[in-house]
Amino acid sequence: MSERDVDILIVGGGLAGASCAEALREDGFGGSVLLVGREPHPPYERPPCSKDLLRGESEPDDAHLHPDEWYAEHDIELLTRTSVLKLDPAAKSAELAHKQTVRYDRALLATGANINRLRVEGGDHDGIHYLRTLGTSVSLREDAADAEKVVLIGGSYIASEVAASLTVMGKRCTMVMLEDAPLSTGFGAAAGEFFAGLLGSHGIEFVTGDGVARFEGEKRVERVVTESGRTLDADLVVIGAGAHPDVMLARSAGLELGETGGVKCSATLATSAPGVWCAGDPCEYDSVVHGRRLRVEHFEVAAAQGHYVAKAMTGDPGPYDVIPYFWSDLADWASLE
Repeated sequence: MSERDVDILIVGGGLAGASCAEALREDGFGGSVLLVGREPHPPYERPPCSKDLLRGESEPDDAHLHPDEWYAEHDIELLTRTSVLKLDPAAKSAELAHKQTVRYDRALLATGANINRLRVEGGDHDGIHYLRTLGTSVSLREDAADAEKVVLIGGSYIASEVAASLTVMGKRCTMVMLEDAPLSTGFGAAAGEFFAGLLGSHGIEFVTGDGVARFEGEKRVERVVTESGRTLDADLVVIGAGAHPDVMLARSAGLELGETGGVKCSATLATSAPGVWCAGDPCEYDSVVHGRRLRVEHFEVAAAQGHYVAKAMTGDPGPYDVIPYFWSDLADWASLE
């Protein structure tokens, strides 16, 4: 097994990790930076996966944060298709999947999140999709080409955004959700009513207060049966059942975890291990803005935290005090006018 040294190791090739690497160079840091990601693509933006990429208005390369040559031009070593198998905070070392040990001075854990999968009968049928990556977006786009009736499971961002996009593509969409209205869990009844009106004005139908009992069909999904016994015909199913922070590496490394399942961090996004920070979906930090612990799964927050950690690694920026905000692109508001 080969060994090497780097000044800063960034684990995770998503927006938080890439933003940290970018900010390090913008701030004049001249040491070595290694960015390790398990996906085959260089860092990219995820929002197009449920929007323009899904609709065929863009291609995967368009979502990349930087041209491929940008990393070499900024002296950032990027390893794609590479997992970090083990992190040893005491030895300040990491074991990579291709049998290489990296010794680091400082490290960022930006491991993102993994989708929640529904464990119900028929869940392995063809035609059932989960959306998270560029690859899954392209697969869904290709499979949706011949579909007419689409059932979306869930009432949050992914199901709502995908339903809006598929409706533009001429598909008949029905959303099945435990909530009383889309996006109401996070934003309340009034917002849920608004979004229901907006999506409904584009022909999207809703089955609310109901869960999925099973999927029916031969090899490919043909029907969705809800817990109340309702049966919905489906040529295609998209499941948006949320995600959970990827803390496998942090847990095995002995880092302290938080109450929401993330990595417990201080107000400076530092973990319980000296010289190791966390950013993005797994980061559960002491928010000086909210006066409580907070973990936010949104790409704007991931970008802001990545930039902040770069400054924390090279100086003392004070506590992280960026106010989190959200945006989404669901449908044409003109339909409500």
